[in-house]
Formats: sequence, structure tokens, C-alpha cells
Amino acid sequence: MNTTFNEANIGGILDNLKAANEVISEYRQGENGNRQPVHTVYGGAHLFKSDTGTRIGELAMKNFKQYAPEWSVLKKALGMTCSDEIAQVVYKRVEEKLFKEALEDFRIDFEDGFGNRSDEEEDETAARAAKEVAKGMKDGSLPPFIGIRIKSFSEENKKRGIRTLDIFLTTLAKEAGGKLPSGFVVTLPKVTSHHQIKALVNLFDILENNTELEAGSLKMEFMVELPETLMAPSGECAIPSFVNAAKGRCVAAHFGTYDYTASVNITAEYQAMDHTACDYAKSVMKVSLSGTGIWMSDGATNVMPVGPHKGDLTPEQEAENMATVHGAWKLAYGHIRHSLYNGYYQGWDLHPAQLPIRYAALYSFFLESLDKVTIRLKNFIEVAAKATLVGDVFDDAATGQGLLNYFLKAMNSGAISMKEVEKTGLTMEEIQTRSFLQILKMRSGK
Repeated sequence: MNTTFNEANIGGILDNLKAANEVISEYRQGENGNRQPVHTVYGGAHLFKSDTGTRIGELAMKNFKQYAPEWSVLKKALGMTCSDEIAQVVYKRVEEKLFKEALEDFRIDFEDGFGNRSDEEEDETAARAAKEVAKGMKDGSLPPFIGIRIKSFSEENKKRGIRTLDIFLTTLAKEAGGKLPSGFVVTLPKVTSHHQIKALVNLFDILENNTELEAGSLKMEFMVELPETLMAPSGECAIPSFVNAAKGRCVAAHFGTYDYTASVNITAEYQAMDHTACDYAKSVMKVSLSGTGIWMSDGATNVMPVGPHKGDLTPEQEAENMATVHGAWKLAYGHIRHSLYNGYYQGWDLHPAQLPIRYAALYSFFLESLDKVTIRLKNFIEVAAKATLVGDVFDDAATGQGLLNYFLKAMNSGAISMKEVEKTGLTMEEIQTRSFLQILKMRSGK
């Protein structure tokens, strides 16, 4: 063959490409494969106790049974469009989830949920909350994921945020012998530059070096609540600089619906999770963080499913309570389904009565398409990456990964079991690869 290129005249080009490709590969290392919580419940630090998770679960179940005593009531209240058969399965699985593990992730909040209190009160609360966490570790009463949200690192709040971080973690390290609860994370709100992320990481280093905490054990997440969190003064997207500044300690990014919409001048009446301004911000987050292994979480519905009447109620008051709760449920259900449609599989809950709807939305979202997706993925596996036509949908290899992602997310949420996944012909070993192409290589022996 006659050629022009040789090692001498393109060697530099190849080296530059290699260096550039390695930068991308290092940043987008792929999904981490760990369980992601489907929600985070935020609660004021002054109210936290070691059995908070248990109490939240009990309240969630009580509310669920009171306002949805059977599946048909839930289906009607939420406006579910699925079949009665699926609605019954959803109801049963929600009930089972609330009984076994209603709360997945809890954030002990020293920011909005705590407010501005005296330094003395916040100091005392930080120490007390740490002792309650240590007690919960000993008693086995903590949820699978837990953490604290400190105040921001703005000029006004940075010293207070750092002091609370210090008191809480120093106390916890002492009380728990240097151990941290599983899934422990520190949430940094209202981030405006990568320097704030870097500062938190440096503080982690100091804490680990001067307590019994293991080196590298402290993890963090940041909140997207301001335009500055998305766009740096240079005009570049700021989020990759946050990830790099975290030096491997960042596990998640959470969207703050109401601070963000306020910061871009959305009036209070229209501040909602499904506003187009929020969709834009969350799309930027997706583009910036997909493939990095960093989880993304949507925000919260701020209309609480709580009836206006208490005590001995008249039939009219009971009906009004029911209508109020069902209205709030339906709103949250729509918001969560909107998040799921846009690829956000985690969100915030602010009240125990919201938990049943979190799970109802998740389970219905996945179960409604289970049979169809099972057939499509099964066909993919059987023909080993050759294109196949199912109905009027033409699938290719990229779609195969999308189908696999459906099962990965559905399993993570608890919507489906491994028994249902096995109907696709996949094994647990294959599922754990998290890669459609890798599954095909395994089956072909390559």
C-alpha cells in the first residue's frame, strides 16, 4: 500500500490524541455500580435522634394506610394510567417497602432546615446530633445512607459552616471510635466556585489527620442552587472543575429547586420542579456528570400532604383532609415522574407522608414498561448485537445499553426483583458488568 503517514510525521499527533483521550477517560470513568438512594429526606438537626428513621417509617406507613387504604384509592388519587393489575402490584410493593425500609437516606440539616440560631445553640446541636448518630450506629437504627448539610462557604457563613463540620465530625469520631455510618456524606450548599469544594476537601484532610477517622473516608456532595454553580465567570461550565477539585471525594450533586428558581427570577407561584428553567439546569448537570460515577438528585415538591383538620373530625372535615392529601400526592407524583422521564432517579422528600408517593411513582414508572422492555432486551441478547425489529421499534446496540440501564435503575429502586430480570435471560454476573457490549463479549468468549 502506498501511504504518506509514518511514525516520524504523525507520532506527535498520536501522542496528543492519547493525552487528550486520557483526560476524558479519567474524568468519565463510568458508573460506580454502587446502590444509589432513591431519595434524600432533609430534617432539621435540632430534631434529629438516633431513631428518627424508624419514626419516619412509622409515620409514612400510618399516612399511607389512612389515605390509601386499598390500591384503587391510590390509583384514583394519583391519576395512574396503568392497568389495575399493575396498580395492585405497585400498592403491594409500596406497602412492603414502607414496612421493611421506608427511609433510604437522611440529611441532618444545619442549613435551611435549621435556620439562623445562636452559635451556642448550633454548637450544642452539632455535638448532640453526632452523639445520636453514634448511638444509631450502635443500635443499628440508622438508614442505609445518612449525612449532614452544613451552611455554605460564603463570606457570611463560612466560619459557621466549618465550625459545625468540625464539632460534628470530631465528636462522632470520638464517640464511634473513628468509624463513620455507611453511606455517610457531607452536603455543601450554594456552591459558587471550585475553591469552595477544594476548601472542604482540605478540611477533610485535616480532620482525618487529627482524629481516628480513616484517610479518604470522608465524602461530599455539592448542591446546584445558583447560576454560578453551572457557569463560571469565564463562561465555561463550572461543574467539571468541582469534580476535579473534589479529588475523588464527591459522590453526588443535588439540585435545589427553590433557591435556583429564585436566583433566576422565577416568581414564587411558578417555582416548581418541572419548570423549564429547572429542566435546563438539570440537563447541564446531566451533560457534565454523566459517566463520572457521580449521582444526581432532583429537588423536592414543597406542597406537603397534610390535612388542615386535626382531632375529632366531622365527615366533611375528613373529606377535606382526604382531598388535600390526595392533591399534594398527585402533584408530587407528577413531579417525580417528570424527574424519572428526564433520567433523575433520586429526589428530595421533606415529609414522611411523601415517601409512599416516592415509591409509587418509581414502581409504576418501571413496571408499566417491564413486559415490553423484557422482550426487547431478550431479543437483543439472543441475536448477539444484531439489529432486531420488535413491533414498530427498531433497536440498535446503543439502545441495547439503554434497555440494560432500565433494568439497572429498576433494580436499584426496588421496583423489580432479580427474578423478573432473569426473564430477559441475563444472569447476575452479566447484570453486574453494567455494560451491554461487555455482556455480548462474555457470551461470545472474546
